Amino acid sequence: MGSDIYDPRFVKGVFDRCSDRYIAFSLICSFGFTERWRAQCVAAMPAPEGEGARGYDLMAGTGEVWPHLLKRFNDLGSITAVDISSGMHRRAMERLHAHRSHRIEFIEDDVLASDLPSESADFVISTFGMKTFNPGQHAQLVALIARVLKPGGVVSMIEASDPKGWWLRPLYLLHLKVVLPLIERIFLRGAQDFAMIGTYSTNFGSAIQIAAMLRDHGLEVEFSKYFFGCATGVAGRKIGPIGKTSA
Repeated sequence: MGSDIYDPRFVKGVFDRCSDRYIAFSLICSFGFTERWRAQCVAAMPAPEGEGARGYDLMAGTGEVWPHLLKRFNDLGSITAVDISSGMHRRAMERLHAHRSHRIEFIEDDVLASDLPSESADFVISTFGMKTFNPGQHAQLVALIARVLKPGGVVSMIEASDPKGWWLRPLYLLHLKVVLPLIERIFLRGAQDFAMIGTYSTNFGSAIQIAAMLRDHGLEVEFSKYFFGCATGVAGRKIGPIGKTSA
């Protein structure tokens, strides 16, 4: 492949083209696990402090985590969704969340290039967006999260991962690398954009390196595996300057 698959322009093109079919393809081809994992990501997030919490959904995609967030934390003040793909955001607002639009703002931008204010977020969440970054970009992402969270702010992220050590891993990789592209070619007549999801996921590995980076930035986080490591996540809280969360 001649293109840099982690170049923001490449990523935007992939997800703009995927956007109209992304929700159905993701749900069906993951056998419903992506929806379950989004709910588990929200469940793993510590409760933001105070009422009217405001925060960011990074690499927000179609916003499928928003109903889970607003159900668990019904007093949230607002969610600011940041995503590079205008197609994914359009799909989110048209298909899922038009009636919640007064509580959801949107920034169309490369997350790593966004000028988000320091200590502006009570929470940060991200579901299935980390895989579109390479290790150097992960370091930038973690630094961004540590910067925008208020002391006491919370974070939870989840990503499809490579379940190394699981005895059914070969079948899982076959599903990602062979079955999904075949479905796309036969039924969707796509440009193999959905096949990139499998490539990104296996390249990503797991969120354990993200957990380590967050700890290096002073956050207290826990790493979790879901369904034998087919997804991994990290969740925790930013600690204040004297070792206590802010009031």
